Amino acid sequence: MTKPAIANANLILRQACEADITALSRLATDSFVAKFGHLYSQANLDAFLAESLSEAAIAAELANPARVYRLAERDGKLVGYCKIGLTCGFPEHARGTRVMELKQLYTAADATGGGIGKALMDWAMEQFAAHGADEAQISVYAYNDGAHRFYRRYGFGKVADITFRVGDHIDPEFLFARML
Repeated sequence: MTKPAIANANLILRQACEADITALSRLATDSFVAKFGHLYSQANLDAFLAESLSEAAIAAELANPARVYRLAERDGKLVGYCKIGLTCGFPEHARGTRVMELKQLYTAADATGGGIGKALMDWAMEQFAAHGADEAQISVYAYNDGAHRFYRRYGFGKVADITFRVGDHIDPEFLFARML
């Protein structure tokens, strides 16, 4: 049974569905480009967006039973989303036996600071518990200090240096994790 949507000061959290693919792809693309687009050549950025955030990529992710999405809407507009992987993305760094991953948590560039990230993160932590996780992991860009502070408030800490590929560009990342 699906939990009902959660409302908080005009913020509604709800499950993603097929009808959301276009809007979710646009939000994911716009959020990524706003935050990180300046780091990459156009060719690398275009390759990454097509592979990871296009409508086809989002559709495949939504159909994957090992992925769980939550969307955040405010005043009828999609303003954030969270994606959880029910399997361990970094098994070489796992300390638990049932490790899951917070794969993405993004808000619209013009909606940052409105409690959306907190609402989505609270939901993610509930999902880890509901699915029996004993550890949660997340990959965070090495120079995204705001994200580091945010995840540390939830008890996450750096456990490894890793990388993230965007086209043929390799970014330095930190693997943050928390035992649950």
